[in-house]
Amino acid sequence: MRPTHAPADHPSIKPGKTGILIANLGTPAGYDYWSMRRYLSEFLSDRRVIDIARWKWQPLLQGIILTKRPFSSGKNYKLIWNEEANESPLMTITKSQTKALADLAQQEWGDQVVVDFCMRYGNPSTDDVLDRMVKAGCRRIVFLPLYPQYAGPTSATANDQLFRSLMKQTWQPSVRTCDPYFDRPDYIKALADSVRRTLGDRKPSKLVASYHGMPRRYLMQGDPYHCQCQKTSRLLKEELGWEDGIIDTTFQSVFGREEWLRPYTVEHVAELARQGHGDIAVISPAFAADCIETLEEINGEIRESFEEAGGHGFTYIPCLNDDPSHIRVMLEVIRENIHGWVA
Repeated sequence: MRPTHAPADHPSIKPGKTGILIANLGTPAGYDYWSMRRYLSEFLSDRRVIDIARWKWQPLLQGIILTKRPFSSGKNYKLIWNEEANESPLMTITKSQTKALADLAQQEWGDQVVVDFCMRYGNPSTDDVLDRMVKAGCRRIVFLPLYPQYAGPTSATANDQLFRSLMKQTWQPSVRTCDPYFDRPDYIKALADSVRRTLGDRKPSKLVASYHGMPRRYLMQGDPYHCQCQKTSRLLKEELGWEDGIIDTTFQSVFGREEWLRPYTVEHVAELARQGHGDIAVISPAFAADCIETLEEINGEIRESFEEAGGHGFTYIPCLNDDPSHIRVMLEVIRENIHGWVA
């Protein structure tokens, strides 16, 4: 439309809309060597993820690590790959989450909003999706990183990338970034319901809440992730009405030689088996969608560690994914942040 009182030759401008942009970690385009190498290079070059000095890290990364790791990571991705859609499960689930959220947002706000998703690493990139939303007339953006707990290597780097993308826009939209939702009652209830749905009336001898790990020094530097994980586990225990000591908080996906947050999940489940806990369940409250760390690492390496130590009953509780209760949590977070921007 042409702005009111503008001359006849003024360029038309799209009516202003509000964009809802959700962001996940990312995924390789395929499990072949070069797809894996491109993805791992971008991911492991992020200073929020690996903060070693570039002159030390990059020769090691581009040499030894990216020569070997794409092969092993590719084999793991192949085990879980959605061959029908030719994409990773994370991509499939994120698309489904976006569609479900868009349906609810349309019911709530109609054509005032545009809903889309981006990936921090790989495609669709934050640059491309933000540019597409701006061209669609979005003058305001609500940005929701899909990480319940805040951490520098997850939520912060997603926000960093959004701000870098804004630097490329001639006419920048206004932006609101959402707080983490690790202690929201609706999120905790959705987690508890997923436990009940998977286990039924059965209570395991231990429920292991396995969160993605990070170097312990990040905690010492002030990152709140560890504390937020502990609180999520405590609130989950209270919502389930279970006794103290039945839920253990652990950390997985350790990388490199330095000390990471402990206990390590892969070691802890083996110790539980040796202590006589033959029946355990594992849940992943830090992941908004099932991915390589849950479908392959937990159901593969971590399960094997438990069984090789003598355990016999191992149940993985899936992520919330596109469960309606999870989508409603997202909508509520968006609603709180979109206030004043839409009618």
